[in-house]
Amino acid sequence: MRILVTGAAGFIGSHLCQALLHRGHEVAGLDDLSTGRLENLSAVSGDPRFRLVQGSVLDEAAVGELADGADWVFHMAAAVGAFVIMGRTLDSMRTNLHGTENVVAASQRSGARLLLASTSEIYGKNDKIGLREDDDRVIGSPLKSRWSYSEAKAIDESLVEAYVRERGLRATIVRLFNTVGPRQTGRYGMVIPRFVRQALRGEPLTVFGSGKQVRCFCHVLDVVPSLIRLIAADSACGKAVNLGSTEQVSIEGLAKRVIEATGSASTIRTSSYQEAYGAGYEDMLRRVPDCTLAGDLVGFRARRSLDEIIESVISDQVMSAPAVAAAVS
Repeated sequence: MRILVTGAAGFIGSHLCQALLHRGHEVAGLDDLSTGRLENLSAVSGDPRFRLVQGSVLDEAAVGELADGADWVFHMAAAVGAFVIMGRTLDSMRTNLHGTENVVAASQRSGARLLLASTSEIYGKNDKIGLREDDDRVIGSPLKSRWSYSEAKAIDESLVEAYVRERGLRATIVRLFNTVGPRQTGRYGMVIPRFVRQALRGEPLTVFGSGKQVRCFCHVLDVVPSLIRLIAADSACGKAVNLGSTEQVSIEGLAKRVIEATGSASTIRTSSYQEAYGAGYEDMLRRVPDCTLAGDLVGFRARRSLDEIIESVISDQVMSAPAVAAAVS
């Protein structure tokens, strides 16, 4: 296969490139390195079947050239992370809307199969336990930038659905629920790597809001194989599919587990959403997926526990910054 991966130097994208190359495919990656990192690709940088193009999905010509002749296109590139979305809302919306439009159109012209990486943010404030793909969205005011990411990704999904229905595009949408693991950074708001970094430094772990919010976290190595199986599955074409774990934990409980796993003397500090993100930020009490469809389509199951996820992030950060870890021990 000839495969294009947008966002190739990102956290999930780099793991995906590595898995595709391991399976014997030829991979071209596109990344503007705004949040992706070249070091994420160190395991594949010497592979002759891989090439990275530094550029943006907003560059229609570059996207079209890379998609031409591709069998599969994984669209992983997006502006993500609460700090990015709140701090650079306009740029984030342009990337998530116009960039996706370029990738979808190029995939249709080239006849490639497309997988669009979407998000659990689609469901907004719907806090039902076991969110299914056909459940309603519950979204706050469009005047609150908190919801701009959810709105943009919803339009992305609608765009893909229309291309499938009207123009015959073979595409699958995947809604990711808090994918975590090695190479993920906490600098953009991702909570587990942020907690681990604070614990390894002996700093207070900052919990935003009440800490009673419930989330589920899934290891990237459980997610990536199913991305590959889903893009290949005819039965998944035209569908939106949840991928995530159903193991629930409160954010306060997560902080305690990180402190215990690192052996840190860190304490827990609570902070208001306004202090962290500014006025008007909203959140939801709970977000738990139902992944029955993914199990039926490709046999997906989250095999790694939350404790295993935390340990993998600790190991990754210790290897990348051993001096910090030594200071804790």
